[in-house]
Order: sequence, then C-alpha cells, then structure tokens
Amino acid sequence: MKLTIIGSGYVGLTTGACFAEAGHHVMCVDNDPRKIQTLLDGNIPIYEPGLATLVKKNVVSKRLQFTTSTEDGVNYGEVIFIAVPTPPQPDGSVDLSYIEKVAREIAVCLDSYRVIVDKSTVPVKTGERVSQTIRRYAKAGVEFDVVSNPEFLREGSAVDDLMHPDRIVIGGNSDRALAVMQKVYEPFVAPVLVTDINSAELIKHAANSFLALKISYINALSEICEISGADVEKVAEGIGMDKRIGRSFLNAGLGYGGSCFPKDISAFIAIAEQLGAPLNLLKEVEKINAHQLNRFLQGIREALWVLKDKKLAVWGISFKPNTDDVRSSVAVNLIEALVAEGAKVTAFDPKGMEKFKELPLAGKVTLTESALEAARDAEALIVATEWPEFATVDLAELRDVMRTPLIFDGRNLLDPEAAASHGFQYRGIGRGTLPGLV
Repeated sequence: MKLTIIGSGYVGLTTGACFAEAGHHVMCVDNDPRKIQTLLDGNIPIYEPGLATLVKKNVVSKRLQFTTSTEDGVNYGEVIFIAVPTPPQPDGSVDLSYIEKVAREIAVCLDSYRVIVDKSTVPVKTGERVSQTIRRYAKAGVEFDVVSNPEFLREGSAVDDLMHPDRIVIGGNSDRALAVMQKVYEPFVAPVLVTDINSAELIKHAANSFLALKISYINALSEICEISGADVEKVAEGIGMDKRIGRSFLNAGLGYGGSCFPKDISAFIAIAEQLGAPLNLLKEVEKINAHQLNRFLQGIREALWVLKDKKLAVWGISFKPNTDDVRSSVAVNLIEALVAEGAKVTAFDPKGMEKFKELPLAGKVTLTESALEAARDAEALIVATEWPEFATVDLAELRDVMRTPLIFDGRNLLDPEAAASHGFQYRGIGRGTLPGLV
C-alpha cells in the first residue's frame, strides 16, 4: 500500500521506516526543510537503536521518501497518518493547533477517498473535531474517514515495538476505513483491538497514566522502605511476582520524565476535568513524582552539607537509556537544581550530550568524554540515568579518580555491596538496610 505520514519527528519517522520495512511504500512529510534535507542526505536527526539502518535501507529500496509538500503527501497515500506534535499548554491541556492545521491542509488537497489516521497522542473527541474540520474545508462530496490508531512506542526500543507490537488498536466508526486499516497492519503479527474512535483515543492516555501510577507507587514505597529499614528492590520483587501486578515499571528511582509521561499525565488530568470527571488520583501521581526528586536532592544536601563550589559528577542526561532525548529529563532537572545551588557539575551521557548542548543550562555544566572523566576529582557521584555501561564500571578505578568516595544512586543501578567493598559510601533509593549507606 501507499502510505503518507505527516510529521517526521520521532513517531512519524519511526513509523514510516517500519511501515516501509514491512513492505509498504511510504512518503514522510514535514514542514521543516532542514529536517527533510537531513533525511534526504541520508542522516537522521534523532538517535534510536536500529532506526538509521532501516531509514537508509528503505530509501535505497525506494520504499521510503521524504518531502515538504503536504499536497504531494495527500495525493500519494491511500492512508494519511497525522503524526505532528501535541505539546502541552501552560494549564496542562494539549495544544491541538498542529493537528487542526494539518487537518485543514489535508482537506483542501483531497480529491478522492482517503483514510485519515490520528497517530499523535490526542484527547478523546479529537477525531470528531478532525472530521468536522476536514468536512468544513474539503470540496463538497469528497469522501473520507477518520480513524484513531494510537502509538505505543518506548524510546530506546521503538523499532522493535513497531515491528513486533504487543497490540494494535484501531478506532473508527466506518467498516470501510477499518478494512483499509486491517490491510495496513496485515504484515504485522499482533492482536488487533477494534474499537470506536473515542475509546481508542482514551486507551493511549489511560495506558501511560497507569504506567506512571506504578512508577509513583513504588517511589512512594521507597520512602517508607528507607524510614523502616526495608529494601525496596526486594519489596518490588515480592509484589511483582504476583501475576496480577507484574514486575515492570516497579523500579524505584528519581521519577518518570521524558516527552510522553509528564505531558500525557497533565493532559489526561485536564481532559478529565473538562469532561466533568476529575482524576484526582493522577494529581497525586504528579505530586509524588515531584517529591521524589526533591527528596533525593535533600539527601545529597544532608550528606554534603553545602553544595556551593563542590565538584559533583552526574552520570546520565537523557531521560532514559538508549535515547538521546533530554526533553523533561529528570536528570536535567537534577543538574539544574545542583547548578542553582552553586555546585560545579561535570556530566557524561553516552548519547544525550549533543541535545543537552542545545539547552541554556549546558553553558553552566562541564561535559566530558567518558564516565570516569566526569568523576575525576569529584566529591560525589550521582547516577541519574540507568545506562548499562554505568553498571559495569570498574569500581576500583572509579575510587582512584574520585576525591571523596560518595555515590548517590538515583536509579539503584550499582551493586551496593560491591561499592562498599571498594570503600564507597553508597545511597540508593529505598535501600535503607544496605551496607555503606550515607
């Protein structure tokens, strides 16, 4: 099939490349000429494991192409996916101006039947608004259908998530459109859930909110563990063995971040309030998430007394491993707080430093070429992102380069007993009875 993806950001580009890999012919559209030129030159503007290989392979095979023309995209694809940004507004609600603009652009170009697919994460009822907008601006008599097909991509494993999905959700109110979407996903082996369009839109926000709830729940428990002398890792293991609960997303740490969870939780709160059914539970989730970082920072202050002029090493800048995305990264928030108190911060991240350099904060931080170099002469080491390579660091070598042997592990990544055996004082999250605790 011929498919068009409007919006060649993280979701659009990854979706387009994976659809092309599955055998479809895909045209990706973006209104940023520099981004399109970068892609035409054979480069990609983001880091995602496996994505660059897929893009290059499918460009060569002529199953993937790029353009800045929405008109060309609408004329090309039998199915048109909208994958443009839906950023938060100051009140937490979703800015739908990009969606509305693309809907109008699609409308004026339509000359025959197309399936228009909301791929962006949008509030419930958005599909109805998109349909109304297209009907308002399109030529009289032109047929189309609007479908919701939410994405469930995890940064760092998005290619695998798309090529081997655990479920495909298709929401629509037209048998014709649903049949077309079934054909789109024919190459993919996964359970397909067909719903009405409103239910599909709710599923994405509900799923992310539930995962954020699990994270905040274990983080709330981590404080109880620290006070009571329990080990949150063992508690998480114990409750996670219950198949009704599961172990995933029960890793205590600094809290959730990134481009999705903070935005989606705020948006779902706003959506619920607009519908007259407030989700106060999610407000508590946000409070717990903010409290977790503040509590961690307070622990650093208590151990070091004064942060001003102290050299502190931070391992990790991206919001999670296997991505260069620093948007709403808790690690960045942590660095910002340390800098605000006068600390001299050195930092290293395997992939996130180039994106970090685009932030105003970067000028106040010393970036290094390795984790050990960041820790050289540091008075404390702070683990902020759980990159696997940090877990395998040579602790003897780390101890030799640091000025004082203090580790604050915000991701419970390192082995506390191993750290203690090398002379470190160690403080993790919710590990109240472990050796070497600061």
